[in-house]
Amino acid sequence: MICAIHQPHFIPWLGYFDKIFRADVFVFLDCVQFKKNEYQNRNRVLTPQGPAWLTVPVSFRFGDRIDQVKVAADGRWRKKLLRTVAMSYARAPGYAAAFPGFEAIILEESWRSLAELNTATVLWLLDLFGIRTPTHRCTDLGPLSDAPTGRLIDICRAVGADVYLSGAGGRDYLEQELFEAAGIELVFQDFEHPVYPQGGRGRFVSHLSAMDRVMWAPGPFPART
Repeated sequence: MICAIHQPHFIPWLGYFDKIFRADVFVFLDCVQFKKNEYQNRNRVLTPQGPAWLTVPVSFRFGDRIDQVKVAADGRWRKKLLRTVAMSYARAPGYAAAFPGFEAIILEESWRSLAELNTATVLWLLDLFGIRTPTHRCTDLGPLSDAPTGRLIDICRAVGADVYLSGAGGRDYLEQELFEAAGIELVFQDFEHPVYPQGGRGRFVSHLSAMDRVMWAPGPFPART
């Protein structure tokens, strides 16, 4: 069984969904420290003026885990964010089918944490892509090692996986020998970003939120190769 693990990001990029698609089970790593100014509370979309950030305001203390970070209660950011999406994609072929679901997520005020909001955006996109990989949260898996590699190994054991699918960057920081000692095969993602129509907006812009693909090129995620 192949397991993929990643922090819950806000409307992540396509490579995130490639990992989930290629795995038999996916775990949201919501039990690690929040990192400001990365992709945990923001991502990029393509506006008529070019790429722009969509940011979720949060409140936190240094050292808080992602599941402890609170989403700002002020409703103004929600309206501004939704207005940016509408202005960017209202004429896109996937807008009518996709936007209502995203709007409902953003307007929901009961999210207890950023992790919950982000997980909802990922599940929304998984549904639009037709990806049915089961998902779990690491906070539901019981005690785990505090060591980065040890935590991943413990998660794989908890879900019964014997293969861990890492992002390509994992080669730079994972203690690969520990996976071998644990009897878990370590494989690395090899993702090539697809090119699709973006409404005639000039040169293709990659590594945006997967929302861009959902809006401009609606349909299922590419078949497994």
